[in-house]
Amino acid sequence: MHLIPEKDWINKIIELEKYSKKSAKRKVEKALVEAVRKRIPGKKFGVLLSGGVDSCLIALLCRQAGADFVCYTIGMKDSPDIPWAVAFAKKFKVQLKVRAFDLNEIELQFRKAKKALKHVDILSVGVGAVILSAIELGKKDRITDFFTGLGSEEIFAGYHHHGESADPHAECWERLKSCWKRDLMRDAAIAASAGVNLIAPFLDDDLIREAMGISIKRKISKKEKKVILREIAQDLGLPKEFAWRSKKAAQYGSWFDKAMMKLARSNGYQLKQKYLDEL
Repeated sequence: MHLIPEKDWINKIIELEKYSKKSAKRKVEKALVEAVRKRIPGKKFGVLLSGGVDSCLIALLCRQAGADFVCYTIGMKDSPDIPWAVAFAKKFKVQLKVRAFDLNEIELQFRKAKKALKHVDILSVGVGAVILSAIELGKKDRITDFFTGLGSEEIFAGYHHHGESADPHAECWERLKSCWKRDLMRDAAIAASAGVNLIAPFLDDDLIREAMGISIKRKISKKEKKVILREIAQDLGLPKEFAWRSKKAAQYGSWFDKAMMKLARSNGYQLKQKYLDEL
């Protein structure tokens, strides 16, 4: 993942917004398939698999392309992401490696993530520790390139803020601009600390342009978010149970956030941020 300057990132998104036009579902599907396929490395690579629609769809497209890859899933014992990832791997016969962490092991991952990051907050360390843990699992296989689902929430209106906003479409553009500080800087720092490359097909320029040309009404319903992506996933062969799984963010599906709260309390802190500050 090459992190361009924040100003350049924001200017790029402004340009994409300026020239974005109405699009169609099939155009989004075509752009999504191409965004994944053109980024497939010429050597064995990894997919960070949570068992949600984004990572499952990436893994499915890589499998359909005949690529050589391994899926990596981490979490606390009994965390929800692990059985979903296992079920997906079994269904599609893809190679999967899983590691379940205990509290002490997760605390070490928090320390590593904190060391790698410039801005230490609950979100950055929580998500960063999940990504770092999966990367470390892959590095044991000498994997240095990993697909990630970063960007899907922004272009397909997956955050709860989209449902609450008076203008969810504008919220998508604003979150694309702000994801440099919120996500890109964090992921680039984690990847750099581990000496690996993260691949984010959902942030492909053509895919952003096509996805953002879709009516917001096709993305959000009263009950669901990322509706059109879930429909596309099913059209491409992802079973309904995976396409429509209600997925929480990485730190929640892995229970790393739950672990952070337990560690904070066991160390005498009521607030997770205070625990991180003193870690």
